[in-house]
Amino acid sequence: MEQIWEVLRREFVYVWYYFTIQLRQIALYYVLGIVLGSVISVFVKDRIHGLFRALGDRKLGVLGVIPASILGIASPLCMYGTIPLAASFSRSGIRDDWLAAFMMSSILLNPQLIIYSTALGPAALTIRIASCFICGCVAGILIRVFYKDKPFFDFTGFDEPHNHDTDPNLFLRLVKNIGRNIKATGLWFLVGILLSALFQRYVPADKFAALFGKTNEGFGVLMAATIGVPLYACGGGTIPLIREWLYSGMSMGSAAAFMLTGPSTKITNLGALKIVLGMKRFLLYLAFIMLFSFVTGMVVNLIM
Repeated sequence: MEQIWEVLRREFVYVWYYFTIQLRQIALYYVLGIVLGSVISVFVKDRIHGLFRALGDRKLGVLGVIPASILGIASPLCMYGTIPLAASFSRSGIRDDWLAAFMMSSILLNPQLIIYSTALGPAALTIRIASCFICGCVAGILIRVFYKDKPFFDFTGFDEPHNHDTDPNLFLRLVKNIGRNIKATGLWFLVGILLSALFQRYVPADKFAALFGKTNEGFGVLMAATIGVPLYACGGGTIPLIREWLYSGMSMGSAAAFMLTGPSTKITNLGALKIVLGMKRFLLYLAFIMLFSFVTGMVVNLIM
């Protein structure tokens, strides 16, 4: 019995050691992401959404998916906040293809997650931003081509989004937003670091590289896209894992595929999308994101 406790104690010390190293390395990115996300939410969010609403007065045609995708990335709202907002946009005359571009890129990325992702290095950050932008544009173009004369979304029953940032004191409004941000993401961030520490301790780097590295890139990209579906819980929580995976030999293409399927198939996002898409279009969405993630991963591996 004493030997068992000694082994457990030793393993705890090892995992705690890796945990504290990971925490020191990535905590600053988390804090910066929280603060920047809250600043944008409190002071810039309405301006971003106003710019998108103003697109309805311009005859941009298919090119409207470009600013729509950019503004989707800039929006700090989660998907449950984005859908009521998109319903409001739809009622004000915004086209479904532009809405699709905005919502797709908003699902995949936001300013807070961009700051988190700087911990992955400039190459991964650039690939993440570019792939999310392109995914939004492609989604919008597909809606324009195949649903030109019929609606794609059903926003029946969605009212204007509720605004939590209403405190008349701007400083208190910012502090409350930061508190909500920490409450929503803090636990998942620590869980991500713990999983990364466990991975570092118990998963051999050579075997991991053989599965997800460039020597097995086709299968590795497909596997990364697939595990993104059940494993992704919170953007900040996955950054320590992805960082450790890249260090252990995961190809950049596999990481790109995971970063696309993860947020786009996050259970809360899927639940929200199912409401406005219906079963048929919901399945089309899943097929699109899996195919786009796989192709993106293969292209990234080819380029790099």
